[in-house]
This record gives sequence, C-alpha cells and structure tokens, in this order.
Amino acid sequence: MELHNIPHKISFRKIKYPRIELTTGELHLILPQNYRHEEVFQKHKNWVKKKLEFIEQCQKQSAKKDLVQREEDDFKGLVLTLIMQAVDELKVRINNVYFKSMKTKWASFSANKNLVINKLARYLPDYLLKYIVFHEIMHIKQKRHNEKFWEIVNKKFSNFQDLEKDLFIYWFKLASELRHPYALKIIEVQ
Repeated sequence: MELHNIPHKISFRKIKYPRIELTTGELHLILPQNYRHEEVFQKHKNWVKKKLEFIEQCQKQSAKKDLVQREEDDFKGLVLTLIMQAVDELKVRINNVYFKSMKTKWASFSANKNLVINKLARYLPDYLLKYIVFHEIMHIKQKRHNEKFWEIVNKKFSNFQDLEKDLFIYWFKLASELRHPYALKIIEVQ
C-alpha cells in the first residue's frame, strides 16, 4: 500500500508528536513542522490499511441501521435516567450533565466530574445510550482506557467490542443521512 494511492491530506502544526486521523474516506497526517510524512506512513501503514478496511465495512453496515427518532426532551429524560442508574450501580457522584454538539465523540467526562453528551446521540438506540453513559461514568474509577477500565466495562457489557463497532456504524449512518457537519470525524490515533 502506497500513500499516493490513498486519498490523504498532510498538515504541519506546532505539535510534539505526529498523529494519524482517518475521517470519512480521507487519511490525514498531522505532523510537527519539518517532519517527514513518509516515515509516519511507513511505520503505521498496516494500521492504516486495517482501519480503512474497518471503515469500509462500517459504511456498508450503516445502510442496514435505522436512526431512532425521538424528541429532544425524551432524549434528555432517557439519558438522565441512565445516568442515575449508572451512578447508583458504580456508587459514584457526578456534578453536571451537559448536552451539546460534539465533532468527534458521543460523550466525554471531565476531571471535574462533568458529563457531556453529544446531541447527535439522540438518534441512537437505547442500548447504545446505556453503554455510552456507563462508559463515560466509568472514567471516575479509571481515567484511561487501560486494561482495568475494559475489565470493569466487560463485567457489565461483555459485548463492549460489538457496541464500540455499532457506535462507529451509527456515526457513518448519521454522516450519510443527516449530512451533519459534526458527524464526520471517525477515528483518531496517536
């Protein structure tokens, strides 16, 4: 696999380490100033190939998925119920819950114990919302996606890898059906 055969973009920024992003159909190399892009690509070309195949598979599978149509108030009520369940189950506390449009994530959890849910998640099935909420609140116990984190998640969601894949598939579904500008960025790795 050669870089010139893959649609790609190269950006140079004031960063310390290079990174690779895969957006819908495009490879993006983000590099420190004066960094040789060939080195990054050669080092990670197998990873890139694998991720491009995964994206293609998810895009095909997205055609078979249906977006959930729910009112914003119903969505917020469901999410708040799921949060209360997760907080009770994990025996933790959170401070605030916010709903906003996010470009790259379904949700995030801050060090200040604030949970942010992507407004686009309202189109997801209940089982994925339940997973997202639990996953994010788990960051109180384990900040990073390390082995311990996934071990605990696995106790509740033994199919978490399938759920993660479904989240990618739905991201593509949103990108294609809603043509939403925030439903574009798919994978980022460092």
